[in-house]
Amino acid sequence: MDINGKVALITGSAKRIGRSAAIELAKRGARVALHFRSSEREALETLRTIQSAGGSGTVFQADLTNSAAVDDMFLGIAKSLGGMDILVNSASVFDTGTSSETTPELWDAQMDANAKAPFFLAQKAARLMLPRGGGKIINIVDVAGDVIWPGYFAYSVSKAALMAVNRGLAKTYAPSILVNGIAPGPVLFPDHYTEEQKRSAVERTLLKRAGSPRDIVNAIVFLIENDYITGEIIHVDGGRHIM
Repeated sequence: MDINGKVALITGSAKRIGRSAAIELAKRGARVALHFRSSEREALETLRTIQSAGGSGTVFQADLTNSAAVDDMFLGIAKSLGGMDILVNSASVFDTGTSSETTPELWDAQMDANAKAPFFLAQKAARLMLPRGGGKIINIVDVAGDVIWPGYFAYSVSKAALMAVNRGLAKTYAPSILVNGIAPGPVLFPDHYTEEQKRSAVERTLLKRAGSPRDIVNAIVFLIENDYITGEIIHVDGGRHIM
């Protein structure tokens, strides 16, 4: 798929990997739907960055766990941008809790944001993609879904669930819509991480160094432009998943 001229929704595009992906796709000529939940200032800054480089973007606010809000966002995208060709499910929540500390509320919050929301976003995106002949869906999963981090139990399980969702969607929408996942390793650390936690995460990789948002964005572009990969999960994690 040629990115130029396509409509791309990137969830969580106010910050972190979502922001980097939105800016890169806009540079390549995509008309970008920038989603945010609560970070309006950062989303508008991302839009200004895109526009200052000659790109095109439109900002949409939605709580992705609220079906009515998601419906409104998709109606807005269809009305203002005419459809959709690319969905990057980047938004997620990341909360601590061992298995013994996990409450029903924590479990539901992680599963709703990290597995349920991406599924229903893909479902709605497909309805806009199919009349245009197809599209690309990319789910940002996590190496935690492979190895299950004991201190982030519900989060890890939610990302493992998203990996299963990724495979199921690929089967469901083939051959028109290609669905793939990217599993980052230590790329952007949570704000609350100590230096020791950062060093520990890096030490668990084969490459013994952190990655960068560019590494993830390069994989996103690759999956959009390649038309013979579906149902795959690309680990961009420095070898963390085989440690």
